[in-house]
Amino acid sequence: MDIEAQKRQAAARALDWVKPGMRLGLGTGSTAKHFVDLLAERVRGGLNVVGVPTSEATRAQAQSLNIPLTTLDETPALDLTIDGADEISPDLTLIKGGGGALLREKIVAAASAAMIVIADESKCVPVLGAFALPIEVMPFGLGATQRAIEAAAAAAGTSGPLTLRRDKNGHAFVTDGGHWILDAALGRITDPKSLARGLSAIPGVVEHGLFIGLAHAAILAGKTGVRVVERP
Repeated sequence: MDIEAQKRQAAARALDWVKPGMRLGLGTGSTAKHFVDLLAERVRGGLNVVGVPTSEATRAQAQSLNIPLTTLDETPALDLTIDGADEISPDLTLIKGGGGALLREKIVAAASAAMIVIADESKCVPVLGAFALPIEVMPFGLGATQRAIEAAAAAAGTSGPLTLRRDKNGHAFVTDGGHWILDAALGRITDPKSLARGLSAIPGVVEHGLFIGLAHAAILAGKTGVRVVERP
């Protein structure tokens, strides 16, 4: 079974958590895309749900598939968010934001009673950090913000180069919120909570890709099938 098939298998299992009448957060990324496709099949079959997309890309996909949508202004409390992740640690702390939607993803996840992460087994790691940590920042004062990020990382016991994410044309990648992203190649993040606190205290940092205490369970698909890991 190839990786895309594993992702779709994890997405299919997540449908077991979806009940009629639910208000759903719809994630962003390759695995979440499979979930939205499969959810649309259920909606066509009569399932009554409403979704809040975490990115403009997910909004466009859901609209094209006729999934009813709302906003957090209209529906500020959600029942469940289904989303992917770039890395998943044993306690279900996550790194997210590889697709650039980390701010909206975190807002939607925090507004949900539960969050289920769907991924292939390769996303499970003993220690976070091999995947560069996305940090959404204000373009203004980027140099000062970068220095503050480096100091916060050092205080949390880690370090590594920061790279400004760029689009396919070589320009600074711009998020749906109009911000830029610095990708921090930290290697190992042994104290995610400390790092998260430090990053959140920096005025130029809009949000970071450490999702701590938000995921309630992870659905992981591998060559031998699907397993569910619940937060300790």
